[in-house]
Amino acid sequence: MTENNILFATGRRKTSVAQVRLVPGTEGKVVVNGKPADAFFGGHGRHKDAALSPLVKVEQAKGYDVTVKVTGGGITGQAEAIRHGLARALSKLEVDIKKAMRKEGYLTRDARMVERKKPGRPKARKRFQYSKR
Repeated sequence: MTENNILFATGRRKTSVAQVRLVPGTEGKVVVNGKPADAFFGGHGRHKDAALSPLVKVEQAKGYDVTVKVTGGGITGQAEAIRHGLARALSKLEVDIKKAMRKEGYLTRDARMVERKKPGRPKARKRFQYSKR
């Protein structure tokens, strides 16, 4: 969706959902849940780098301010949901960007989820100890 050159996209990973909004700006600042990206990810530099990797790939992204609202899951799932949402939003700019994002694998939704617990078992696949006698 585009309103006045504002780009919206949703990214998902595991149980995390990230709503990404790109607004034309000059600073290129990134705000996640009302905090700067550095403060949100804290000492987890690996997660911050993973989340913002689509911005590094695209040169035109420097002209946009990013606002993200992310819920659910843990820090890794949230970071990868942000990456998915950013890639989707940036791919709306140009076809070349979409091709680059697709090549890097940023537009592919990672479908791996936690397997549900089954009845009659202690966990999803684990079984209670079997005793023959």
